[in-house]
Amino acid sequence: MKIRTALTLKNTCATAAVFLLCTILIYIVSEHTRSKTFFHDLRSEAITKAHLFLQNKVDPKTMQDIYLNNKEFINEVEVAIYTPDFKMLYHDAVQNDIIKENRQMISSILNKKEIEFYIGKYQGIGMLYTLNGKNYIVTAAAYDGYGYANLTKLKNALLVLFIIGLTLLFATGYILARTALRPIREIVKEADIITASQISRRLPVKNRKDELGELSTTFNALLNRLEVSFNAQKMFVSNVSHELRTPLAALVAELDIASQKERSCQQYRTTILNALNDARRMTKLIDGLLNLAKADYQQEQIKMEHIRLDELLLDVREFILRAHPDYHVEIIFEQEEAEDDSLITVNGNHYLLSIAFSNLIENNCKYSADHSSFIQISYWDKCAVVRCSDDGMGMSDTDKQHLFKLFYRGEQEKVAEGHGIGMALSQKIIRLHRGDIAVHSEKEKGTTFIVELPHI
Repeated sequence: MKIRTALTLKNTCATAAVFLLCTILIYIVSEHTRSKTFFHDLRSEAITKAHLFLQNKVDPKTMQDIYLNNKEFINEVEVAIYTPDFKMLYHDAVQNDIIKENRQMISSILNKKEIEFYIGKYQGIGMLYTLNGKNYIVTAAAYDGYGYANLTKLKNALLVLFIIGLTLLFATGYILARTALRPIREIVKEADIITASQISRRLPVKNRKDELGELSTTFNALLNRLEVSFNAQKMFVSNVSHELRTPLAALVAELDIASQKERSCQQYRTTILNALNDARRMTKLIDGLLNLAKADYQQEQIKMEHIRLDELLLDVREFILRAHPDYHVEIIFEQEEAEDDSLITVNGNHYLLSIAFSNLIENNCKYSADHSSFIQISYWDKCAVVRCSDDGMGMSDTDKQHLFKLFYRGEQEKVAEGHGIGMALSQKIIRLHRGDIAVHSEKEKGTTFIVELPHI
């Protein structure tokens, strides 16, 4: 069911319920008014007949004849008069006797002075009437044919009005819902047009202050993020293709040349070593890309544990020195060693943090003449600080500006081999751990990476 149909039905049902309640209340109030009015008329008729009879203004036979004659044409009131000791003085029609008085009723009238009651479809009253110092019991009963006929007409009129009103309510509600939801239909049409080839399109925002304007603005912000991600993915795929193609092309060329004719053992050995270097380059690139993918996980998807930074950095140092025996890595504390281990303990993933610091330390070693990196560990109130420094050739302002950009190699790409992944990967990992990374570098004065991680 579409929203406009659901809104129409809900609005119609809610309004119809209120309308029906009002209709029922009108009918109940009308019935109550009719009943009270007719009881009043019964009392007036009973007093009139009792007065005529007790004053001897009209003889009983004449009164009974009038009653019987009128009864054929109108709903005549049947009146009876009794003494307090239950002696009947007058009755319009004993043979009918609608009320069927008894001593219990007479006693009730004497106690209450006046009572009102229903006898089937008839209404009746009993009252104490005093004339010339004497008390009499007067009862009267009749059927309110005229009142009930009007009540039936009112009920039919209310029923017709309810049906007509319900129809108009549904039609009006449908038109209003359709009008109100027209902007949503336009948004849906615009959203259908947006595809991967037209991801730069945006939804129109007519009024930023209403709910639909907020929806369109939020959706456009989502499209902005998707466009950035989509373009970054395209660039990533393009760069990865280029990076993988280079070592693969070199590997194929080396092997192709070697297979064209017989070579000496030394030439074959040289070819194998060149192919092996190309394969290692490819392996390192693929490892970097896999680690980059892991760094794109959400923090909730990664296993976190308490890690002491000094122990982590010692493990990283050992790993780097095994891979590069000519490197020199020194770890020192700027302050005295903390008595509270929590000041240099962070909540993180050991594998990813190892990769991040390995990249930073290797970068120091690669671009310094003596292949050295100096690691300083300190702590502040809310975070632990690691500084990785070298006394190498430093960076230009342009390199510093683009250092953490994926696949950026900088002006010194001929000095040391790389793929432009390490720095971007380190930044992703540090930010994944809710930390921050900055670089300070000057030409010929070395480079320092400053990593801040919140401690536990």
